[in-house]
Amino acid sequence: MRDTRRARLILGLLLAVALVLITIDHRQRDDSLFEPARSAAASLFGVAERAGTDVAKPVGDFIDTFASAPESKRRLALLRAENARLRQELTAHSLDRHRSAELTRMLGLSGLGGYRVVAAQVIARRGVPGFEDAVEIDAGTGDGIRSEMTVLNGDGLVGRVVHTSPATSTVVLLTDPASSAGARLEGNSQVGVVTGLGPVAGGRLIRFRLLDAAAPLTAGRRIVSFGSQHGMPYAPGLPVGTIQHVEATPGELTRVAYAKPFVDFTALDVVGVVVRAPQRDPRDAMLPPPPPVASKARAATPPATTPTAPPSSSPPTASPTPSTTVRDQGGERPRAARERGSGTSRQPVRARRARMPQRPAQARPAGPRQQPAGTRERPEARKHDQAGERT
Repeated sequence: MRDTRRARLILGLLLAVALVLITIDHRQRDDSLFEPARSAAASLFGVAERAGTDVAKPVGDFIDTFASAPESKRRLALLRAENARLRQELTAHSLDRHRSAELTRMLGLSGLGGYRVVAAQVIARRGVPGFEDAVEIDAGTGDGIRSEMTVLNGDGLVGRVVHTSPATSTVVLLTDPASSAGARLEGNSQVGVVTGLGPVAGGRLIRFRLLDAAAPLTAGRRIVSFGSQHGMPYAPGLPVGTIQHVEATPGELTRVAYAKPFVDFTALDVVGVVVRAPQRDPRDAMLPPPPPVASKARAATPPATTPTAPPSSSPPTASPTPSTTVRDQGGERPRAARERGSGTSRQPVRARRARMPQRPAQARPAGPRQQPAGTRERPEARKHDQAGERT
């Protein structure tokens, strides 16, 4: 539009009209003549504003996302690092609790037997020339550990030290085929030798060879370490395992059995190295209490009841009387046989004897009766004498 006198005049008139309308609308307020127009304009412009907002908002959000992307990435990286740190701390706390429990059990077992031990942790599995199953621990000569010392954990015998360094030591496990240890049956002095079976058995079984072929050997018996001089390489009294089955070896001088070790050799963590063995053999004091399987089975089994005979309607029969011996003319025979032969009961016989006439008692000299020489006693007199003695 050109800046002319006419254009300026029209603009001035429009401004004047606007000022007049604003003044009139302000003075009348609610009764203003422009209220319907204002409402219509508000409705129209409201719809236009909403439509513009719906169109412009996604575009604005998209632009804001690009603008704030570096900050979001930085915050996401911080959250991921915090999450990893918390997860690591949780795992470390769990391992610490597990190791604390293992250490407590190991110290409790060694204290029960009177052993002086140095605690260590298994840090690696390694191979040693001449041995197939060995581990590395984080304790060495700086901690007072020497070769040929016994290694245990909270369950029992683990193995022995074969090599040492200032900070680490190598332990050959009891499951190694080249490892042998003296062992003894629980509760007696029958000794034998325990050897490992290597990776074939996976640490689940060991071989126990009992030196006495005549000694009883059954499944379920437990074995402990027999010990060596000065407790090296094996200390006495350490739990070794439980016999699972016995191998038939007819004609051999020894008996062979396979035992399950108390120690889980696939999950070794905290161990203890015996630096001083006890002065006295703890014998079977370190064995865990046997599982109460038998007592539970006995408790679960109901007591056996004796079946009672059904009542009988027949009268009870008299028990046979013990046969007594009486003297008769023909010699001695049981009284019951006499009663059966005569067909009479004992009571009638007694009554009949009571009715028999009694002979008057005659004074007889003490001692056996003397008969004149050349005389013979009559049978009738003997019978009467015997009848009088019976009555």
